[in-house]
Amino acid sequence: QVQLVESGGGLVQAGGSLRLSCTASGSIFSLLSMGWYRQAPGKQRELVAGSTSGGTTNYADSVKGRFTISRSNAGNTVYLQMNSLKPEDTAVYYCNAHLFAGIQIPPNNYWGQGTQVTVSS
Repeated sequence: QVQLVESGGGLVQAGGSLRLSCTASGSIFSLLSMGWYRQAPGKQRELVAGSTSGGTTNYADSVKGRFTISRSNAGNTVYLQMNSLKPEDTAVYYCNAHLFAGIQIPPNNYWGQGTQVTVSS
């Protein structure tokens, strides 16, 4: 069983900063990638930022230059530093991990419970 535990959401004024954290634990054979998605009311869930085990990162165009994704040395914790926040960044942010839970188990996606980020104007 794999668990993703998130923390760090909250309410912030426009222009402010927040840092999200997510730690993966449990039956993990190999972590392929971790990332952050978000879902605003009435909208589809979208990728915000991703980080592969090889060190490659990618960002949604809307957050480039403002958000930074990073991983712990152990690789099982992912952070999202969010600066210059805008009201349109308001959403529930979900941590995602793509991993092998065992040697003979195909890779699968796992999700955190979500953390609310609200940016006031």
